[in-house]
Amino acid sequence: MLIGILQTGESPDALRGDMGDYPDFFETLLAGRGLTFRRWAVLRNDLPKDVHECEGWLITGSRFGAYEPHPWIPPLEDFIRKSYAEHVPVVGVCFGHQIIAQAMGGKVEKYKGGWSVGPTEYDFGDRTYTLNAWHQDQVTEKPDSAEVLASTDFCANAALLYDDRMFTVQPHPEFRKEFMEGLIKYRGPGLVPDAILADAENRIDTPLDSPSMADRIAQFFLTHKAKLGAEKLRA
Repeated sequence: MLIGILQTGESPDALRGDMGDYPDFFETLLAGRGLTFRRWAVLRNDLPKDVHECEGWLITGSRFGAYEPHPWIPPLEDFIRKSYAEHVPVVGVCFGHQIIAQAMGGKVEKYKGGWSVGPTEYDFGDRTYTLNAWHQDQVTEKPDSAEVLASTDFCANAALLYDDRMFTVQPHPEFRKEFMEGLIKYRGPGLVPDAILADAENRIDTPLDSPSMADRIAQFFLTHKAKLGAEKLRA
């Protein structure tokens, strides 16, 4: 199944040479699960011309805010709504989670409670996933069309499902321990309070459930494709 990665942010310059960039992280995370990939640098105004160029879409994280006046954000929101209308499945992570919610009528803002950084538990009802967080912005009002799949005391709308068409999560299953250490060192100082960075460093060795979340993301895409194939056979 061909998945288009819509890149909306970049890893820090100091880390990119050794660790790669956000699309690399997702291709590594989802490897071996029946998916292939193409990339578009949306943050440089490179957006697919048609929502059917791929069989599904994945929107990455970003240091930008969904509510900021960047010229590439309104076209991306239009693309999200078009994908939903055309039943092309979309997964969003962190910024991707937020921009999808905003495009669908929800609200994104800087959370008054501050930052969430490092390994964090997310209760999905059927199981709990421990995944790395790195955000202050969050979805403070979900769209009417979205169902809450996971919440924490800090983040009420930590994962959202839009029937079988869009699945979004606030945490970063693609962020490995080494990359989190790099973010804490290179991007955190002066941006995130020192006490929060120190606490995250103390928890950095917490085992993560990234492979299990990767399974869930892949299953979301592949189940949608199977359902679409069955519908075509019945038509």
